[in-house]
Order: sequence, then C-alpha cells, then structure tokens
Amino acid sequence: MSTQDITKREAWVIAARPQTLPAAASPVIVGTGLAVHDGVFAALPALAALLGAALIQIGTNFANDYYDAVQGADTEQREGFTRVTAGGLIAPETVKRAMYLTFAASILLGTYLVYVGGVPILVIGLLSVASGIAYTGGPYPLGYHGLGDLFVFVFFGLVAVTGTYYVQAAAVLADPLTVGIPPGTLPLGAVIAALPIAALSTDILVVNNVRDKEEDATTGKRTLAVRFGYGFARAEFVVLLLLAYAVPLWFVLRPGFTVAAALPVLTLPYALSITRTMLEETAGDVLNPTLERTGRLLAAYAVLFAVGLSFTEFPL
Repeated sequence: MSTQDITKREAWVIAARPQTLPAAASPVIVGTGLAVHDGVFAALPALAALLGAALIQIGTNFANDYYDAVQGADTEQREGFTRVTAGGLIAPETVKRAMYLTFAASILLGTYLVYVGGVPILVIGLLSVASGIAYTGGPYPLGYHGLGDLFVFVFFGLVAVTGTYYVQAAAVLADPLTVGIPPGTLPLGAVIAALPIAALSTDILVVNNVRDKEEDATTGKRTLAVRFGYGFARAEFVVLLLLAYAVPLWFVLRPGFTVAAALPVLTLPYALSITRTMLEETAGDVLNPTLERTGRLLAAYAVLFAVGLSFTEFPL
C-alpha cells in the first residue's frame, strides 16, 4: 500500500504502532503473576498499571515518529515500518501534540497509582514519561547515543515489572500515599522476574537496530549496532536470550515455587528460529517480520511465565 492510499485513521494506527503493545503488557502480566503467587494481587492497581504502560508505550511511539523525522533519522532508504511524520501522512506538530496528550493521559491515570503507591510511584512515573521523550528527543537523545538498549532494559523491564508488583503489594500491605517503600512491597523475586522481560524487550530493539544499522550510520544515530557492528548486536541478542531462559531456573529452585515456573521453556524452539534469522540476515524485508515475531515471543513468554509463577503448588 502506498502512502497515498493510507487514510487518516490508518495513519494514526500506524503512528501508535499497536504491534509494540506486547512490550507494554508483558511486564504487567509477569508482575501480576508473581503478585498472585505472593498473595498481594489487587485487580484495580493491576489494570491501572496496564493502561498506564500502554499509554507510555504509545506516547513513546509518537515521540520516536516525530523526533526521528525532524532530526532526519527517517530517510527514503528506511527499511522499517511506515513512519507518519517522515511520510507526510500527519503533520509534525499534530504528532507532537498527540505525544504530549498521550503522556498527559498517562500522568492523569498515574494519580491513582500515586495514591496507592505513594512517592515511589510518582518518581517512577515521571521518570518513565521523561525517558520516553528523551529516547529520541531532547538535547541528548538516548537512542542516538547507544543508550536505547539500557533505556528499554530498565524501563520496559525492571521498572515495569517491579512497579506493577509494587502497586499491588502496596494496595494490600501499605497505607495510601506512602513516602518510602513499605516492607514486603518490593521483594528480590520481583527484580529477578523482571530480568527475562527486560532481556526480551531489549531484544526487540536489537532486531530493530540491526535492520536499521546502515541507515542509522548515515543519519548519525549511533546505536550499539552502529558503534560496534553486526557481530556485537547479534552477540547481545543471544546473551539476552540466554538470560531470559536461565531466570526461570532460579524460581524452580526457590521454596514455594514449582517446576511450572519453567513453562517459558516451551517457547524456546520459537526463540531459536528467530535467533537463526538474526544470525544470518540484515535485510528489512526479512527482519520486519522477525521484529514482530520477537514481540510475539515476548508476549508468549510473559503469559507462560506469569502462569508458572502464580502456582504455589502443583495444579491438580
């Protein structure tokens, strides 16, 4: 489909990039699975965390679309999915306005989570929004200086999973508007459970950066793939994948968990198939589907991991 055939509604869907929403939902799913196991599940904070994560993801997508276009990172040689700002489908100022409105909606929703989780959630929320803009915007765009991988690992993995667990535990164990982190609301298990989601979310970015390496090199976007080459990016992809599949063993060996925590291993054949493509291909027409497949891997892994973590004994 040429850009001339795309309607305004379709253009907004493209800008929102719904195919990236598994990266927003997966941390919430895993954090909730662990909360169920630990007896601190709270439905309303979990739902608010899910909606907030989706809004931050969409706002970040709008920011990337806008800032990459105005900074010249999206060119006619781009092999990735259509960008609405660079493609002239939506005016730059309109995309920028949508970005701010989406982040504002996430902050508005976050007021409830701040009531539940107090100051820690306020800090996390503001940092998440600021980082979503700073990923491709601001005076020092993170994605342009090789920090995108770290940003995704931290905010779409560690912060998102532990934050989801925390707001539910705080709703059950603590008074509203707490200042510090109440006891029992941020256990080590929540941090460990976040690692696979952080790793697989980052792998989505690695696929993206391998696909765009040549264009990024010409436009000054110094991703890790540009800085250190295809070999480094592929090694990073594999190491992160190994981390994701090693973590469930930690839970299997912990008291109170069962072998069900290893359910994500069922996705390993699919992960190996993606890895073979990553080790051999660089073309956009191959890596675009691979990008979507990695998103599906993340979603499937998250669901299986959450289910496995939720068991405190063998299901009958």
